[in-house]
Amino acid sequence: MVKIAVLGYGTVGSGVVEVIGRNCADRLEVKYILDLRDFPGDPYEDRVVHDFNIILNDAEISVVCEVMGGVGAAYQFTKQALEAGKSVCTSNKELVAGHGTELLALAAAHGCHYLFEASVGGGIPLIRTINTSLASERIQAVTGILNGTTNYILSRMEREQADYAMVLKQAQELGYAERNPDADVEGHDACRKIAILSALMTGRKVDPEKIYTEGITGITLADFQFASMRQRKIKLLAMCSVQEDGKLSVLVAPFLLPGDHPLAGVNDVFNGVLITGNTLGDVMFHGRGAGKLPTASAVVADVLDCAGSQGRPVPGGWSDKEVEYAAEAETDRRFFVRARLSARREVEAAFPGGSAFGVGEIPSCEGEFGYFTAVMKEKNFEERYRKLGDAVLNRIRLA
Repeated sequence: MVKIAVLGYGTVGSGVVEVIGRNCADRLEVKYILDLRDFPGDPYEDRVVHDFNIILNDAEISVVCEVMGGVGAAYQFTKQALEAGKSVCTSNKELVAGHGTELLALAAAHGCHYLFEASVGGGIPLIRTINTSLASERIQAVTGILNGTTNYILSRMEREQADYAMVLKQAQELGYAERNPDADVEGHDACRKIAILSALMTGRKVDPEKIYTEGITGITLADFQFASMRQRKIKLLAMCSVQEDGKLSVLVAPFLLPGDHPLAGVNDVFNGVLITGNTLGDVMFHGRGAGKLPTASAVVADVLDCAGSQGRPVPGGWSDKEVEYAAEAETDRRFFVRARLSARREVEAAFPGGSAFGVGEIPSCEGEFGYFTAVMKEKNFEERYRKLGDAVLNRIRLA
């Protein structure tokens, strides 16, 4: 029987305890639950402790589940556990993205494991698949909808023709969005997740601070109305790809997807990830990217890997050498531009070779039109877009 400790008894922590009780009680025992609070009446109230040193100094504890979140106490406790030779399994994408290189090295140095399946895609088995089933592939690209909150908001805006503020409020009431939703809606959560996947894909460190990141706060109902005229869907994508020169192109931003794109049908709180291998081609993953039990299930799967790998390394991780980043400004793309009809000549002159649409066809957007540009470099587009000033109302990249 492998004895473990759970750090944090919130949504995910209580889910970890529940999954173990329902599915793994014959193999795993939760000996301690660390939390600042007491839980009178809880079936596990007798296992709650408030001092991490009790866990650290107990030789029976071989695996620690860090589901506290943040990079303060979670970082310190993780370091101490690894230095004591205790494996750590986590759902903490912020900690993995920011300190994963250091923590992986600590685990290797002390003969234990640092596993983080639940940090990306919730219950979708992405990391384990990349490390094992796709180990023979040279992964060339990963494109994903990695944040359930933003996908829920965009899906509702499109389906119900509702504005951003109203849908965000509903998402908060349902518990899909935090009171302060910035980490989700500004794209930071998806950024951390694509940083982790990029590092696994390349085998090198990827700094989330160096990833171009754009959220969904600028998306309006009018954008959906114009997109629908061209059978397009608006999704927040996290993307990385290895260029011919070996540099990594990586960004997070809203995109207009064709209706037949594999990710176009991923809606509500679901995540979808498209992985492209050099011999396999495309493989698609779809499932719940968040939530108590899906995320907890992934944490417990990592615990079982640790329990079954005594003295053996678990595949995964990356080196401390950082990738070389491609200049996003030099990337060739097409763009959707929503502009004032009075400025049509200026828009067409700024972006020659494109196509206008929706002129006078959307009653609620009277005096506006849509425009798809020709292929051009990001830097050239942004320079011309800025010069147009308030003649243009929004722009979204095309996939």
